[in-house]
Amino acid sequence: MIQSAKISDNEVEKLLSLEENHFCDFKAIEVSPGKLTKALAAFANSEGGELFIGVDDNPRIWRGFESIEAANAHVQVFDEFFPLSTEFQYTFLKNDSAQGIVLKLQVAKTRDLRRASDSKIYVRRGAQSLPVTDPDRIEILKRNKGIVSFESELVPCPKEIVTNSTHIIEFLLEVVPTAEPENWLQKQMILIEGKPTVAGVLLFSEEPQAALPKRSGLKIYRYKTSDSEGTRETLAFDPMSIEGNVYDQIKESVEETSRIIESVRLHTSEGMIPVNYPTEAIHEIITNAVIHRDYSITDDIHIRIFDNRVEVLSPGTLPGHVTPENILAERFARNPGIVRLINKFPNPPNKDVGEGLNTAFESMRSLKLKPPIISQEGGYVKVTLRHEGLATPEESILLYLLKHDEIANRHAREICFIDSENKMKRILQSLVANTLLEPVPGRSRYTAAYQLTEKGRQAANKYS
Repeated sequence: MIQSAKISDNEVEKLLSLEENHFCDFKAIEVSPGKLTKALAAFANSEGGELFIGVDDNPRIWRGFESIEAANAHVQVFDEFFPLSTEFQYTFLKNDSAQGIVLKLQVAKTRDLRRASDSKIYVRRGAQSLPVTDPDRIEILKRNKGIVSFESELVPCPKEIVTNSTHIIEFLLEVVPTAEPENWLQKQMILIEGKPTVAGVLLFSEEPQAALPKRSGLKIYRYKTSDSEGTRETLAFDPMSIEGNVYDQIKESVEETSRIIESVRLHTSEGMIPVNYPTEAIHEIITNAVIHRDYSITDDIHIRIFDNRVEVLSPGTLPGHVTPENILAERFARNPGIVRLINKFPNPPNKDVGEGLNTAFESMRSLKLKPPIISQEGGYVKVTLRHEGLATPEESILLYLLKHDEIANRHAREICFIDSENKMKRILQSLVANTLLEPVPGRSRYTAAYQLTEKGRQAANKYS
């Protein structure tokens, strides 16, 4: 049953002010239900979104259905192709001052590919719902959804690279001492018709990068800056390449990343201190990047170490119905074979299958650091570990001044991880207005700094 909700005049105003974009669309009531299924399919096949039926454009006005019954034709079509579920939620919106009833359709990213009433597949690009007809693009969509996986593709190379490698022999001696490599690999479906699969090469060959060039490596960068982007000038050394099978690659990249981080120093309220990230967080995030990346994409995993953060970029979008918002609660493996088999290795990197990112969040919290940020950027899943305390900027500034005589805008931005000079200026002015800080006397506009008042010192002592 579709729910009804009465919304306020203010909520109506906010709704009408929304822009049509990748996540939002408006349609008039005259648009045919069949045409509307294109937008619903596009949202479902992309990152989800909201569709409002009963809102005119140019000008944007609320002009809904005369009654709930008047929307029956739409509801019947939607129910056939996109039945009510956790993925598709419909609500009738009412307002005492507005004309008619607007039907709101909330669409989540779905686990499978959805087709519109014309049997075509659509995706959302900006404010448009575009058809996808090219077989190669449909295959990419299926991989993004997790319907098919590149890890099952056969690699045109001799079977001996996995049946006679050091890795498979050591693995079987440790895990299944009575098994023969070729028979065991065939039973695991990673050796098919005499050819290894992508998963088999990544797990057991000596040099996966030779068989899968430019799509199975990992690079580590160290940028001596806290800026939003690193540059060639701020590179501490040439990018470091980590190769080998995925088990060794995870181990070596975690060790190298931790080693590099040990050399980083950060300006904080305590002065220059060594950067300290929980090893568990680094391990889990790198493990996730390696075992869940999209190996059909020709690119490496990139680990970028800045003065104040670590960024891990894994090629591919989040698989299936997983989004940055639900990733801690949902489980979906793009490469289930790799996930399952690497868990059989001695001391597997994914000991707690499905709990890796939760562990990373918990370990950051245990060090009183802000949680990781997970985002999708330009075809990558990006996870950022920030060396940023849970304290507010105001608390960080007051604590800094307990050990230092004064603080300038530039130093305040460094310890609070705030890029904007104007934003920091407003924070400092607010502290002055609350008589927690005062300007250092006799300073010019260009050398301005601030010091604690007695009230500020008392407040800072409470935080320490």
